[in-house]
Amino acid sequence: MTSTQIFAISGILTGDRARTRDLISYAVSLAGITGRPARFCFIPTAEGDNPYVLDWFKGAFGNDPSVEASTLTLYTRPNVPDVRKHLLSQDVVWVGGGSVVNLMAVWRAHNLPEILHECWQNGVVMAGQSAGSLCWHIGGPTDSFSGSLDAYSNCLGWLPWSNGVHDDLADQPRRTTYRRLVASGELPPGYATEDGVGLHYVDGTLREAVSVLPDARAWKVDPDGSGGHAETEIVPRLL
Repeated sequence: MTSTQIFAISGILTGDRARTRDLISYAVSLAGITGRPARFCFIPTAEGDNPYVLDWFKGAFGNDPSVEASTLTLYTRPNVPDVRKHLLSQDVVWVGGGSVVNLMAVWRAHNLPEILHECWQNGVVMAGQSAGSLCWHIGGPTDSFSGSLDAYSNCLGWLPWSNGVHDDLADQPRRTTYRRLVASGELPPGYATEDGVGLHYVDGTLREAVSVLPDARAWKVDPDGSGGHAETEIVPRLL
């Protein structure tokens, strides 16, 4: 039976942002491809298929002999003639960051949830950062609606938890907001990651957390039954 895998990360937004590439490369390694380049598709829907993001991806992976890199863009129409065929041929799918609300709306308009679920069930590694981390879970805090952080729980829900990303950002109260939303029941219990940390799920269960930054952490966050929250520190394996 084919195992299902999801690798969900907080990309690095401050400091050594290039280390995010190391986490993407780790996601590619999870496919376990030998003897040929791993087929790896980048989906930047959450940033509206921003050409600058596409240029970054091409610069980071376009000349990497270990991968056969491609992109799936949906604006103003899909850039491949058969989206399902293209995605089913991949070993790894990586979803970029941005607006998780807009991501889900556009994906649903193009039937991407059904196609991606088929890929996942057939062994394609699903991965992504920020919005591309939230999307596999039930949901999490998002600033997609306004400058503040709101609960959003209409993601794919393949993983039965909420997700908090950039759990250590100083300029946004993501850490406290996520815990408040879990405590109040606006979001279900879940996992949060600080920048540089990824969660590797196998067959719907968290196998381990990994990090490219020392001292970065993941957290399991639950309601405590009395209107507050309880959190359990998860020390990642340093890559």
